[in-house]
Amino acid sequence: MTKVDEEIITALVTELQQGMLTEDQLRQGIEDLTARSKAKKQDVLYLQAHNTSPGSRVIGMMLIEDGVLKEGPANSEDWPYQTVLDAVGDGWRIISFPNMALLTVDDREFHGLGFEFILERWR
Repeated sequence: MTKVDEEIITALVTELQQGMLTEDQLRQGIEDLTARSKAKKQDVLYLQAHNTSPGSRVIGMMLIEDGVLKEGPANSEDWPYQTVLDAVGDGWRIISFPNMALLTVDDREFHGLGFEFILERWR
């Protein structure tokens, strides 16, 4: 639930508690909340980390925002997040952790991408 959603609900509850909520106000509030939930868009963030820890350093990133693929700045110091935890702290939710089956068996044999985290946010 967003801050705006909470404000709409709080206003409706206040009007109800004061005995001033009309049927039209209630209907309008419900319509506003419904329209807002339909308008939300999903953004997806792919972060390749140094290891399986969400606190490890990010070594690669790709973002899908508003349906557009963005690889991010060329310089890793300019990336919006230096760790997966930084992204989580900014409201991203982890929806996929690194697949442990793709890890290296030894230093000479690699399997897949390894330490990829996939995160999402709804706006």
